[in-house]
Amino acid sequence: MEPVTGQDTRGTLPEGLPEGLAEAIRTTAEEIAGLLRHAPGTGARVPGLEWTVGEVAAHLAQANVLMAEVAAGRTHSYGDGTPQGIAAANEQALAAFGERAAEPLAEMIVTQAAAYLDAVAGRPADETLMTPMGPMNRAVLGSYLLTHMLGHGVDLARALKRPHMVDRARVALALPFMIEAMPRVTDAATTAGLNARYAVRLWGGGHFGVTFTDGAASVGHELPDRPDCTISIEPVTFLLMALGRCAPVGAMARGRVLAWGRKPWIGPRFPAYFKAP
Repeated sequence: MEPVTGQDTRGTLPEGLPEGLAEAIRTTAEEIAGLLRHAPGTGARVPGLEWTVGEVAAHLAQANVLMAEVAAGRTHSYGDGTPQGIAAANEQALAAFGERAAEPLAEMIVTQAAAYLDAVAGRPADETLMTPMGPMNRAVLGSYLLTHMLGHGVDLARALKRPHMVDRARVALALPFMIEAMPRVTDAATTAGLNARYAVRLWGGGHFGVTFTDGAASVGHELPDRPDCTISIEPVTFLLMALGRCAPVGAMARGRVLAWGRKPWIGPRFPAYFKAP
Protein backbone atom coordinates (compact mmCIF):
# COMPACT_ATOMS: atom_id res chain seq x y z
CA MET A 1 0.00 0.00 0.00
CA GLU A 2 1.77 3.12 -1.24
CA PRO A 3 1.27 6.46 0.52
CA VAL A 4 -0.83 9.00 -1.35
CA THR A 5 0.84 12.26 -2.25
CA GLY A 6 -0.75 15.57 -3.14
CA GLN A 7 -0.71 19.28 -2.56
CA ASP A 8 -0.38 20.79 0.90
CA THR A 9 -3.93 21.64 1.98
CA ARG A 10 -3.00 23.11 5.35
CA GLY A 11 -4.33 26.54 4.46
CA THR A 12 -7.49 25.38 2.71
CA LEU A 13 -10.87 24.05 3.77
CA PRO A 14 -12.17 21.28 1.47
CA GLU A 15 -15.69 22.02 0.28
CA GLY A 16 -18.48 19.76 1.48
CA LEU A 17 -16.96 18.71 4.78
CA PRO A 18 -18.76 19.58 8.03
CA GLU A 19 -17.42 22.72 9.66
CA GLY A 20 -14.39 21.94 11.79
CA LEU A 21 -13.76 18.44 10.43
CA ALA A 22 -10.71 19.29 8.31
CA GLU A 23 -9.03 21.12 11.19
CA ALA A 24 -9.92 18.32 13.63
CA ILE A 25 -8.31 15.76 11.30
CA ARG A 26 -5.14 17.84 10.98
CA THR A 27 -4.92 18.62 14.68
CA THR A 28 -5.57 15.07 15.81
CA ALA A 29 -2.91 13.69 13.46
CA GLU A 30 -0.42 16.27 14.70
CA GLU A 31 -1.22 15.55 18.36
CA ILE A 32 -0.72 11.82 17.81
CA ALA A 33 2.56 12.58 16.05
CA GLY A 34 3.57 14.70 19.04
CA LEU A 35 2.88 11.81 21.41
CA LEU A 36 5.11 9.55 19.33
CA ARG A 37 7.92 12.07 18.96
CA HIS A 38 8.13 12.56 22.73
CA ALA A 39 7.83 8.86 23.56
CA PRO A 40 10.82 7.20 25.25
CA GLY A 41 10.40 4.29 22.83
CA THR A 42 7.78 2.34 20.90
CA GLY A 43 8.17 -1.10 22.45
CA ALA A 44 5.81 -0.66 25.42
CA ARG A 45 2.61 -2.70 25.43
CA VAL A 46 -0.59 -0.68 25.06
CA PRO A 47 -3.03 -1.25 27.96
CA GLY A 48 -5.93 -3.44 26.89
CA LEU A 49 -4.37 -4.40 23.55
CA GLU A 50 -1.99 -7.04 22.25
CA TRP A 51 -0.11 -4.37 20.28
CA THR A 52 2.87 -2.25 21.29
CA VAL A 53 3.07 1.53 20.87
CA GLY A 54 4.98 0.97 17.63
CA GLU A 55 2.40 -1.45 16.31
CA VAL A 56 -0.50 0.91 17.09
CA ALA A 57 1.37 3.75 15.38
CA ALA A 58 2.12 1.53 12.37
CA HIS A 59 -1.55 0.54 12.15
CA LEU A 60 -2.58 4.20 12.29
CA ALA A 61 -0.11 5.10 9.56
CA GLN A 62 -1.40 2.26 7.35
CA ALA A 63 -5.03 3.19 8.03
CA ASN A 64 -4.41 6.81 7.09
CA VAL A 65 -2.86 5.66 3.80
CA LEU A 66 -5.92 3.51 3.13
CA MET A 67 -8.35 6.35 3.95
CA ALA A 68 -6.46 8.75 1.68
CA GLU A 69 -6.47 6.22 -1.16
CA VAL A 70 -10.20 5.54 -0.77
CA ALA A 71 -10.88 9.30 -0.74
CA ALA A 72 -8.87 9.56 -3.96
CA GLY A 73 -11.20 7.04 -5.57
CA ARG A 74 -9.01 3.96 -5.37
CA THR A 75 -10.84 0.75 -4.48
CA HIS A 76 -9.34 -1.61 -1.90
CA SER A 77 -10.44 -4.94 -0.50
CA TYR A 78 -9.97 -4.85 3.26
CA GLY A 79 -11.73 -7.49 5.34
CA ASP A 80 -15.40 -8.27 4.93
CA GLY A 81 -16.88 -5.29 6.75
CA THR A 82 -17.44 -7.21 9.99
CA PRO A 83 -15.46 -6.45 13.17
CA GLN A 84 -13.85 -9.89 12.93
CA GLY A 85 -12.95 -9.47 9.26
CA ILE A 86 -11.47 -6.02 9.81
CA ALA A 87 -9.45 -7.25 12.80
CA ALA A 88 -8.01 -10.08 10.71
CA ALA A 89 -7.16 -7.67 7.88
CA ASN A 90 -5.48 -5.36 10.39
CA GLU A 91 -3.23 -8.15 11.65
CA GLN A 92 -2.34 -9.23 8.12
CA ALA A 93 -1.50 -5.70 7.02
CA LEU A 94 0.56 -5.02 10.15
CA ALA A 95 2.59 -8.19 9.66
CA ALA A 96 3.53 -7.04 6.16
CA PHE A 97 4.68 -3.58 7.30
CA GLY A 98 7.88 -3.55 9.32
CA GLU A 99 8.26 0.10 10.36
CA ARG A 100 8.01 0.65 14.14
CA ALA A 101 10.14 3.75 14.71
CA ALA A 102 8.40 6.83 16.09
CA GLU A 103 9.57 9.57 13.72
CA PRO A 104 8.76 7.99 10.34
CA LEU A 105 5.40 6.76 11.62
CA ALA A 106 4.55 10.18 13.07
CA GLU A 107 5.39 11.81 9.74
CA MET A 108 3.35 9.24 7.83
CA ILE A 109 0.28 9.73 10.05
CA VAL A 110 0.34 13.50 9.50
CA THR A 111 1.15 13.33 5.79
CA GLN A 112 -1.59 10.84 5.01
CA ALA A 113 -4.21 12.75 7.00
CA ALA A 114 -3.30 15.73 4.81
CA ALA A 115 -3.52 13.48 1.73
CA TYR A 116 -7.12 12.63 2.62
CA LEU A 117 -7.92 16.34 2.81
CA ASP A 118 -6.19 16.93 -0.51
CA ALA A 119 -8.29 14.17 -2.11
CA VAL A 120 -11.52 15.66 -0.78
CA ALA A 121 -10.52 19.17 -1.87
CA GLY A 122 -10.42 18.01 -5.48
CA ARG A 123 -13.44 15.69 -5.58
CA PRO A 124 -17.18 15.70 -4.63
CA ALA A 125 -17.56 15.22 -0.86
CA ASP A 126 -20.95 13.54 -1.33
CA GLU A 127 -19.77 10.86 -3.80
CA THR A 128 -20.31 7.34 -2.45
CA LEU A 129 -17.15 5.27 -1.96
CA MET A 130 -16.53 1.73 -0.76
CA THR A 131 -14.68 1.68 2.59
CA PRO A 132 -13.71 -1.10 5.02
CA MET A 133 -16.94 -0.32 6.89
CA GLY A 134 -19.16 -0.28 3.82
CA PRO A 135 -20.32 2.47 1.43
CA MET A 136 -20.09 6.07 2.62
CA ASN A 137 -19.32 9.44 1.11
CA ARG A 138 -16.09 11.40 1.54
CA ALA A 139 -17.53 13.53 4.35
CA VAL A 140 -18.51 10.48 6.42
CA LEU A 141 -15.17 8.89 5.48
CA GLY A 142 -13.54 11.94 7.08
CA SER A 143 -15.57 11.30 10.22
CA TYR A 144 -14.37 7.67 10.06
CA LEU A 145 -10.74 8.80 9.71
CA LEU A 146 -11.11 11.14 12.69
CA THR A 147 -12.85 8.51 14.83
CA HIS A 148 -10.19 5.92 14.06
CA MET A 149 -7.38 8.31 14.95
CA LEU A 150 -9.13 9.33 18.17
CA GLY A 151 -9.58 5.72 19.31
CA HIS A 152 -5.95 4.81 18.79
CA GLY A 153 -4.82 8.22 19.98
CA VAL A 154 -6.41 7.31 23.31
CA ASP A 155 -4.52 4.00 23.25
CA LEU A 156 -1.20 5.74 22.69
CA ALA A 157 -1.91 8.43 25.30
CA ARG A 158 -2.69 5.78 27.91
CA ALA A 159 0.41 3.76 27.06
CA LEU A 160 2.60 6.87 27.30
CA LYS A 161 0.77 8.27 30.35
CA ARG A 162 -0.26 11.46 28.57
CA PRO A 163 -3.67 13.19 28.25
CA HIS A 164 -5.77 12.01 25.32
CA MET A 165 -7.17 14.35 22.68
CA VAL A 166 -10.89 13.42 22.70
CA ASP A 167 -13.14 16.40 23.43
CA ARG A 168 -16.78 17.31 22.85
CA ALA A 169 -16.15 19.10 19.56
CA ARG A 170 -14.38 16.09 18.08
CA VAL A 171 -17.05 13.70 19.36
CA ALA A 172 -19.68 15.72 17.46
CA LEU A 173 -17.58 15.36 14.30
CA ALA A 174 -17.19 11.61 14.89
CA LEU A 175 -20.94 11.11 15.28
CA PRO A 176 -21.82 10.82 11.54
CA PHE A 177 -19.49 7.84 11.19
CA MET A 178 -20.73 6.24 14.41
CA ILE A 179 -24.33 6.43 13.15
CA GLU A 180 -23.29 4.97 9.80
CA ALA A 181 -21.26 2.15 11.35
CA MET A 182 -23.43 1.00 14.24
CA PRO A 183 -25.68 -1.37 12.23
CA ARG A 184 -22.52 -3.07 10.90
CA VAL A 185 -21.09 -3.70 14.36
CA THR A 186 -24.28 -4.98 15.96
CA ASP A 187 -23.60 -8.19 17.89
CA ALA A 188 -26.18 -10.63 16.54
CA ALA A 189 -25.69 -12.94 19.52
CA THR A 190 -26.80 -10.30 22.02
CA THR A 191 -29.58 -8.72 19.92
CA ALA A 192 -31.25 -11.92 18.69
CA GLY A 193 -35.03 -11.39 18.76
CA LEU A 194 -34.68 -7.92 20.30
CA ASN A 195 -37.42 -5.33 19.67
CA ALA A 196 -36.66 -1.98 21.30
CA ARG A 197 -36.43 1.73 20.52
CA TYR A 198 -33.68 3.89 22.01
CA ALA A 199 -33.21 7.65 21.96
CA VAL A 200 -29.59 8.58 22.68
CA ARG A 201 -28.88 12.18 23.68
CA LEU A 202 -25.39 13.60 24.16
CA TRP A 203 -24.97 16.25 26.83
CA GLY A 204 -24.73 19.71 25.28
CA GLY A 205 -26.30 18.66 21.97
CA GLY A 206 -26.25 15.85 19.46
CA HIS A 207 -28.56 12.85 19.36
CA PHE A 208 -29.52 9.75 17.39
CA GLY A 209 -32.07 6.97 17.47
CA VAL A 210 -31.62 3.21 17.40
CA THR A 211 -34.49 0.84 16.66
CA PHE A 212 -34.07 -2.92 16.94
CA THR A 213 -36.54 -5.02 14.98
CA ASP A 214 -36.19 -8.73 15.61
CA GLY A 215 -32.53 -8.12 16.41
CA ALA A 216 -31.66 -5.96 13.38
CA ALA A 217 -30.54 -2.40 14.17
CA SER A 218 -31.65 0.71 12.32
CA VAL A 219 -29.74 3.85 13.30
CA GLY A 220 -30.47 7.42 12.26
CA HIS A 221 -30.07 11.06 13.20
CA GLU A 222 -33.78 11.32 14.09
CA LEU A 223 -35.12 10.14 17.44
CA PRO A 224 -37.79 7.41 17.39
CA ASP A 225 -41.38 8.16 18.37
CA ARG A 226 -42.19 6.97 21.89
CA PRO A 227 -38.79 5.43 22.66
CA ASP A 228 -38.70 2.59 25.15
CA CYS A 229 -35.58 4.05 26.72
CA THR A 230 -33.80 7.40 26.55
CA ILE A 231 -30.09 7.39 27.29
CA SER A 232 -28.38 10.65 28.24
CA ILE A 233 -24.60 10.44 28.11
CA GLU A 234 -21.57 12.72 28.44
CA PRO A 235 -20.06 13.01 24.93
CA VAL A 236 -16.46 11.96 25.62
CA THR A 237 -17.75 9.03 27.64
CA PHE A 238 -20.02 8.07 24.74
CA LEU A 239 -17.17 7.87 22.23
CA LEU A 240 -14.78 6.09 24.59
CA MET A 241 -17.49 3.58 25.47
CA ALA A 242 -18.52 3.08 21.85
CA LEU A 243 -14.90 2.39 20.88
CA GLY A 244 -14.41 -0.04 23.75
CA ARG A 245 -12.06 2.29 25.67
CA CYS A 246 -14.38 2.86 28.65
CA ALA A 247 -16.27 0.31 30.76
CA PRO A 248 -20.04 0.98 30.88
CA VAL A 249 -20.32 0.03 34.55
CA GLY A 250 -17.71 2.59 35.62
CA ALA A 251 -19.29 5.33 33.50
CA MET A 252 -22.70 4.66 34.99
CA ALA A 253 -21.29 4.61 38.51
CA ARG A 254 -19.75 8.05 37.93
CA GLY A 255 -23.09 9.46 36.75
CA ARG A 256 -21.91 10.03 33.18
CA VAL A 257 -24.74 7.90 31.77
CA LEU A 258 -28.42 8.21 32.71
CA ALA A 259 -31.43 6.25 31.44
CA TRP A 260 -35.18 6.75 31.73
CA GLY A 261 -38.42 6.02 29.90
CA ARG A 262 -41.02 3.26 29.72
CA LYS A 263 -38.31 0.60 30.04
CA PRO A 264 -35.33 2.24 31.76
CA TRP A 265 -33.89 -1.14 32.72
CA ILE A 266 -32.87 -1.80 29.12
CA GLY A 267 -30.52 1.20 29.19
CA PRO A 268 -27.55 -0.61 30.78
CA ARG A 269 -27.85 -3.38 28.16
CA PHE A 270 -27.32 -1.00 25.23
CA PRO A 271 -23.47 -1.04 25.04
CA ALA A 272 -23.42 -4.86 24.85
CA TYR A 273 -25.41 -4.78 21.61
CA PHE A 274 -22.39 -3.51 19.65
CA LYS A 275 -18.89 -4.84 19.13
CA ALA A 276 -16.19 -2.43 17.95
CA PRO A 277 -13.61 -3.75 15.43
